[in-house]
Amino acid sequence: MSGRHPLSEAVAAAVTEVGSLLRDWREDPSVRSGVWEGSQFKAEADAMAHRALSRRLTAIDAQIPVVSEEDPDSLSGPRPPRYWLIDPIDGTASYVHGFDGYVTQAALMIGERPEVAAVFAPHHQVLYTAVRGQGAHRDGIALPLLAPSPPGQGVLTDNTSEPTGIARRVYDHFGYGEYLESGSISLKLCRIAEGVAHLFVKDVPVRDWDVAAPALILSEVGGHLTRLDGAPFTYRGTYEHTGLVGAADPVTCRSVSHWLRS
Repeated sequence: MSGRHPLSEAVAAAVTEVGSLLRDWREDPSVRSGVWEGSQFKAEADAMAHRALSRRLTAIDAQIPVVSEEDPDSLSGPRPPRYWLIDPIDGTASYVHGFDGYVTQAALMIGERPEVAAVFAPHHQVLYTAVRGQGAHRDGIALPLLAPSPPGQGVLTDNTSEPTGIARRVYDHFGYGEYLESGSISLKLCRIAEGVAHLFVKDVPVRDWDVAAPALILSEVGGHLTRLDGAPFTYRGTYEHTGLVGAADPVTCRSVSHWLRS
């Protein structure tokens, strides 16, 4: 259903289980409390989801280490040749403030690229999965290849009620006429993969755990994701990059990156 890989079903089950826990925990105000670390809010739920997802992934195969934004020790030193890269809650602000645009996700990394991905949106009860070279699925149903969507055609997505900042600049310059408010970085990329949206642009720091899983899902249906400067996400060295451009059409992705650079 979610791809022919020995770990694909297990990781899909793991993120789905943790997503269900997140929905239950949300009723407890203490779970939504937390502290600011720089520009990011860290809720108690982040740590709880990290522990729950890490336990499940370790149970699948104890030889595969878990790398998580909630575990600073896992981010130090060289990257393992094979590891789980997880974001226990992508969209913590949405989770804490009662919005629906959060997900929990994991990607199996082999070398410098994701090989298996699972993204679960608990509020919507939707599971996105992918295995490299074997397509992407939504709730076990194969997603079709995306149709070409030239710059200016289709739907621009971001997490505000209307385009602002760089999203507004791109929206106006390329002549977009439709806009979709969505939540986390991952959910917006999955919206593109399923054909509901067509372009997402962000100019703030993004991390590998934000994009590894949805990037594989998007690429498996013919979409494209780059850093803001047009360079690919290489998943080596530092885990942080400046911005991203994700699109249903690789031509659009390149055109927007080129325009922003110039």
